[in-house]
Amino acid sequence: MHEQDFVAQDGLALARLLEAGQVTASELMDCAIGLAEQVHRRLNILCYPRFDAAREAAAGARPHGTFGALPFLLKDTGLASTALQGSVGSRLFAGMRSSVDAHLTTRFLAAGFLPFARTTVPEFCMAPTTEAVQNGGPTRNPWDPELSAGGSSGGAAVAVATGVVPIAHGSDGGGSIRIPASCCGVFGLKPSRGLVPFGPQRGEGWAGLASDGVLSRTVRDTAAALDAIAGMDLGAPYAAPPRPASYLAELPRPFDRPLRIARWSSAFDDIALAPECLAAVDAATRALDDLGHEVIEAPLPDLGFARFLDAMIDIMAASVTLTVNGYLRAHPEIDPAQALEPAIFDALEQGKRISAETYGLAINRFHSIGRKLAIYLSDYDFILTPTLTQLPARLGEISMADDFRSFRRKVGRYTTFLAIINASGQPAASVPLHWTASGIPVGIQLVGRFGDESGVLRLSAQLESLAPWVGRLPARAGGVARNEDIDVLVR
Repeated sequence: MHEQDFVAQDGLALARLLEAGQVTASELMDCAIGLAEQVHRRLNILCYPRFDAAREAAAGARPHGTFGALPFLLKDTGLASTALQGSVGSRLFAGMRSSVDAHLTTRFLAAGFLPFARTTVPEFCMAPTTEAVQNGGPTRNPWDPELSAGGSSGGAAVAVATGVVPIAHGSDGGGSIRIPASCCGVFGLKPSRGLVPFGPQRGEGWAGLASDGVLSRTVRDTAAALDAIAGMDLGAPYAAPPRPASYLAELPRPFDRPLRIARWSSAFDDIALAPECLAAVDAATRALDDLGHEVIEAPLPDLGFARFLDAMIDIMAASVTLTVNGYLRAHPEIDPAQALEPAIFDALEQGKRISAETYGLAINRFHSIGRKLAIYLSDYDFILTPTLTQLPARLGEISMADDFRSFRRKVGRYTTFLAIINASGQPAASVPLHWTASGIPVGIQLVGRFGDESGVLRLSAQLESLAPWVGRLPARAGGVARNEDIDVLVR
């Protein structure tokens, strides 16, 4: 298989070719690794590659699961894998190994995914850009290498956007799937709290803010991947509502009536919105109107945004302290001031001073946002927002050289519509509907009711059918593929 043929297909199409004997798992892996090497040289997207082992695994693979034997990338989140080392983007944890696979890793493998590397993240996945010192430089945006690819799933989003893989693992604790999806022009769904497993070693991330999922170039690939990984594992502290038998099978099912969609075209606390981000919402509004739905300019709910940001900062700082102190007890010779980036070291120090009352109040703040948004959505089916308040940040613009609280408040002004949805636990997707005149992607966010992944995916698929984006590949991705070279995806 030629690399251009590989890039022109989504994951399900490649799995069909594999099942039909028209391509081998080794051919797919060779394409993915060849593309990965090209893109990584320019854009810095990978860490802990195991190319030789992956080629060997592909050579002996027996196609199984939904995706057969499809090349895949695991994000460097700390998701446990016996095959891949990790660092969570931190010098402190460089070369970390695991003796067990996470339940999610096991489900990825059962679905027919063959991981061959991890993708880059910022330190502890706590930034909306991917610029960790551990990675030796920033992960760059494939549409403009002077811009950020987003974060924390930055390497994953670039890999999908450039065709290295059609689907990649991502995670989202404050927008970390949706931010890079918007910056890189791919589809990214944050699932509902409790839908995708954290076990067996963890029960939650960041007091319930975090969830795992994937980034992809087509909605159907995300739906099929979610079919493979969704479902509560034994002993989990959260459970999402019952799910359909198949998200993929649900995609073509029409809604039984026109939808009522609340449009947010202003931001909390009068945070400024870039004209291009509003233009993306306008484009989505026109598309939704064309689909027969009703888009209503709606008032923002009173969520106490500034207080929420402080609560999130407290929870994240506490998480840093828990993680780092646990490691330092076994390695007292390490100086965390030297091993951690400035903002994360400051988070460690702040976390040591957080009281039980402060932590409890932060949890209550998250829960109150979940209640308020559930009530708000009793009048609407979905919420439409810009994914980000601004175009992709320039490299170095949102820096971990700052103190942690100032750093995270700056993040909050950039990702204003995202982390509140982590607090409420609802599903939300960044949909790549719009590009600027200079060719920079700008995502819109669709937010659904808790547990309604099916609705978010179905509405996203309707938008995709009306304004397909799959043929758009960055022309500056290192010579891999240009927009005009890509045929329409085989459906």
